Amino acid sequence: MKKSQPLVVAGKIRLKRFDPGYSGRLTKEKSKPFTDALGQRIGDVQQLLYANSSHAVLLIFQGMDASGKDGAIRNVLRYVNPAGVETANFKVPSAEESAHDFLWRIHQAVPRRGNIGVFNRSHYEAVLAERVLELVPKKVWSRRYAQIVDFERMLVENGVLVLKFYLHISRDEQARRFKERLANPKKNWKFSHADLTTRQHWDDYIEAYEDMLNATSHPAARWHVVPADRNWYRDHVVADTVVRALKRLKLKWPTSTEDLSKIRISK
Repeated sequence: MKKSQPLVVAGKIRLKRFDPGYSGRLTKEKSKPFTDALGQRIGDVQQLLYANSSHAVLLIFQGMDASGKDGAIRNVLRYVNPAGVETANFKVPSAEESAHDFLWRIHQAVPRRGNIGVFNRSHYEAVLAERVLELVPKKVWSRRYAQIVDFERMLVENGVLVLKFYLHISRDEQARRFKERLANPKKNWKFSHADLTTRQHWDDYIEAYEDMLNATSHPAARWHVVPADRNWYRDHVVADTVVRALKRLKLKWPTSTEDLSKIRISK
């Protein structure tokens, strides 16, 4: 029997027990004003975040091809000042990056305090694609789980709020979205033959994702499994999670260190 709710991973889980098409009691029409209000709230709090510059926020998105990472990022952050957002999309490491440890390039992309950072794919590719495609041996990628947890704990201890989202899409829905990309000339650019290669390894990737979630969801930075077959519900869950986490920072407008009471602005 499948569970039917988004999940914060706090123990061992099996992905086959979670329904990618779940949408709770919400409908697309009812969710829109709520999600929009959440997005506006994120935009408001981002100004507080920038004014205080005591914390950074790092949003990490992982998921199979066509799970909606780009869409979730765009829709959830639509009201945020672009000047306060730093984004990174990690592709095949360059020669320079490969000459360092796998987290070297990641650490350089962590947002400065006051900003929101977005990783569209991340350091987790080192235990996903590199594992499934056998780019590194098991003795290498298996050690990376603990290294990633230590890295994220260090970030949190230094004022970075780390929020991790696994967008859980079904194989059937991925096929539907691929067909849509092929049929729509405006979406052709989104399709790559590499997507089909990855799809051939579906079961291997699901196993890798499951191991990743179980090994790297720790109290300082839990994984959120987000049902992603319905874009509107995916966006609602992500936006709601971000707002709740930002509230826990309890940010207030900073006071001036100067006495402003006697300042007069001449005409």
